[in-house]
Amino acid sequence: MHFGEPIDDERFLAMVAPDDSIATVITADVYGAGEADEMLGRALAGCPREQFCAVGAVGHDFYTGERNGAKGFPRFTDPGLRGEREYAGYLRMATERSLGRCGLDSFDLLLLHNPDRIGYTSDSVWQGMAALRDAGLTRMIGVAPGPANGFTLDLIDCLERYGALIDWAMIILGPLEPWPGELCLDAAAANDVKVITRVVDYGGLFFDDLHPGQELARGDHRGFRPPGWIEAGRDRLDAMRPIAQRAGLTMIQLACQWNLAHDPVACVAPTLIQEVGPQGRTIEDKRAELAALPPELRLSDGEVDAIRGLGDNTGCMALKGASPQHAGDEQPDRWNLDERLAVVARRWRIEPERDLAQRAAA
Repeated sequence: MHFGEPIDDERFLAMVAPDDSIATVITADVYGAGEADEMLGRALAGCPREQFCAVGAVGHDFYTGERNGAKGFPRFTDPGLRGEREYAGYLRMATERSLGRCGLDSFDLLLLHNPDRIGYTSDSVWQGMAALRDAGLTRMIGVAPGPANGFTLDLIDCLERYGALIDWAMIILGPLEPWPGELCLDAAAANDVKVITRVVDYGGLFFDDLHPGQELARGDHRGFRPPGWIEAGRDRLDAMRPIAQRAGLTMIQLACQWNLAHDPVACVAPTLIQEVGPQGRTIEDKRAELAALPPELRLSDGEVDAIRGLGDNTGCMALKGASPQHAGDEQPDRWNLDERLAVVARRWRIEPERDLAQRAAA
């Protein structure tokens, strides 16, 4: 995935193999065009099925679609690939092939991965997802917006439309990235949808082995971040450090507990990165640190609020999905904010021009 230093297969397999301390594994069929599934299958070989929870994700068509450079493979709902009558068939095919690569008969949770506008709003898509559950190919279904930040009103609208079908949603959320993911949490709770939060580590920063002036490996996925993000992030981490020390938490544990303090967040999914250079901690050490996360929440409401204030990122970027700042033709990951979504925004007291727009630099 082009983060940090490459690791060999044996280290990777040992890291992702479920055990008593971390029993949930997450994959997506498009990662490595199926290779991530196959690696997970190797890690799961011999593990009793009842001892782990397997989460899969389908949605990008790398079977018939053509990769568009850094933008990746198209969504399966791309009108140039198929119409709505074919959605259910594609979802079943993609799910069965992903399960086969993982060596599984079924997922515990299957996510609709990075949907486009059709994916959020199509009855055919969500009836197709529900049919996979009915067929026993997954125990639960959910939605995973992405890959970048945003899709706020689209997700809320999706939860209102299909909340009776949806069990889980995955969003970006963390102490240094509370916005805009926090705007979706009340809607998730209202529709009894549990939330997985990803990249809580903020590009690895909360593991405390990224330092000012550090160079990233060539091609590192974090190279898209603006210059100075490590230095600015560490300044904010240092401001949060006394709270972590009082609570007896490491910085990544603080980040995880901050996420889990929010209803309805029930799972955190950090990224484990083997950083380049002698200062880099081993991924094995980082995994052990996560496994040692105290089960009881140690942060008070006041501390949760204080951390949010220190990490406030409101308006720091242009968001994906329906946006008040988008004009023109619909794109696979960005489109106009229509009247239906404007009504959704009002219902949840979201003012798009204030709450979903990138702010001008001071």
